[in-house]
Amino acid sequence: MKKQEYIYRCMQKYVKRAVAVFVIGCMVTGLATGCSTNGKSKGSQASLLKEQTREVFAMDTYMTLKAYGKNAGKALDASVKEIERIENLVSTGKKTSEIARINQNGSGKVSEDTMKLILRSRELYEDTDGAFDITVYPVMEAWGFTTEKYRIPGKTELQKLLANMDADKIICDEKKGTVKLDQKGMKIDLGGIAKGYTSSRVMEIMKKYGVKNAVISLGGNVQTLNSKPDGSAWQIAVEDSQDKSSYIGVLSLRNQAAITSGGYERYFEKNGKKYHHIIDPKTGYPSENGLSSVTIVSKDGTLADGLSTSLFIMGRKKATTYWKKHTQAFDTVMVEDDGTIWVTEGIADVFSGDSGFKVIHK
Repeated sequence: MKKQEYIYRCMQKYVKRAVAVFVIGCMVTGLATGCSTNGKSKGSQASLLKEQTREVFAMDTYMTLKAYGKNAGKALDASVKEIERIENLVSTGKKTSEIARINQNGSGKVSEDTMKLILRSRELYEDTDGAFDITVYPVMEAWGFTTEKYRIPGKTELQKLLANMDADKIICDEKKGTVKLDQKGMKIDLGGIAKGYTSSRVMEIMKKYGVKNAVISLGGNVQTLNSKPDGSAWQIAVEDSQDKSSYIGVLSLRNQAAITSGGYERYFEKNGKKYHHIIDPKTGYPSENGLSSVTIVSKDGTLADGLSTSLFIMGRKKATTYWKKHTQAFDTVMVEDDGTIWVTEGIADVFSGDSGFKVIHK
C-alpha cells in the first residue's frame, strides 16, 4: 500500500477525532482564516505573522502543529521527523521498535529516550500507588484494545494476567542501556506517556530554531510555547466527554501543556454496557471511579500525560488528595459522570465554562 493511501485511510478512520482537533486548533490559534477570539476575522494577521502548519498521522492519532516566525517551517519539519523517530522507538504497533522487541524477547538494549520514558514511568508507578502502570499491556491485549477485536475477558484470565503485572520488576541498567522484564509473560506499553514526552521534545526543537510562538495538538494532547503572536494567551478547549464535537470550557494558557484522558476516547459496547480503554491496574477492568474525563495542566508534558490517566483511575477524591501533595507540579479539570466540573484553584482564574464549576482549594 502506498504511503499516501495509508495516511488517507488512517485519516478516514479518525475523521471524527480529526474534526474535533481542527475545532480545537481554531480555538487555540484564534488566527486561522474564519477563526477569531473577538468575533473578527484575523486571516490577514496570520499571514503577516508567517504562520506555518504541519499535519501528520503518527502514534495512532492525528496531529497538528502550528508555529510562527522566520524559522517556523524548518522547526516544524524537524518536529515531524522527531515525532516519527520517537514513534519508531516506542510504538508497540511497530515490530521493529525497541518496546516491541523487549516485549518479544523479555529484554534488550534501548535508546536514551526509551530509557528516560521507562524510568519516568516507574517513578509515576510508585508515586501514584500503581495507578500508572506500563505493564498493563497484556490486559489491554486481552480486552482487544490493541487490535480492535474487542471481547470481555473472564475473571480467571484477568487474575492470571494481573499476577504478571508489576512495574517494579522492570530492571533498567542505565550505564549499559538495557531493560529486562523480570517476570514471565510481562509486556510494557508507553502509550500513556509517550505523546506527552514527544510534545515536550517538539517544544525543545521549536526553541532551538528560535521559534517564539507555537501550539501543537498530538491527538488532543495540546502544548503551547509562550503566548500567541499578539501577546494574548492560547485558548485551549476542553472536550466534552458526552459530545466530542463540543467542549465544556476553555483554558487560557501560556507555556503549558493541557492533556485530557477520558473513557469516551476508545471503547466498545456489549449488552448495552460501554467498556473503555483506561484499565484499572488493580482490577483489570475499565476504571469506574466516577469520572468521565480528566485534564492535566502542567509545564511538563510528560507528567501531564501520565497523570491524566492516573487521576482518572484514582477517582475525584483520591485525585484531589494527590493534587494537594503536588500543587506546584500540575493543576487539573475533572469532570464527573453526572457532569459536575471540578477545577483546582491554580487554574480557576484561567478556566471559563458556560456550565459553571466547583473550585478545589489547597
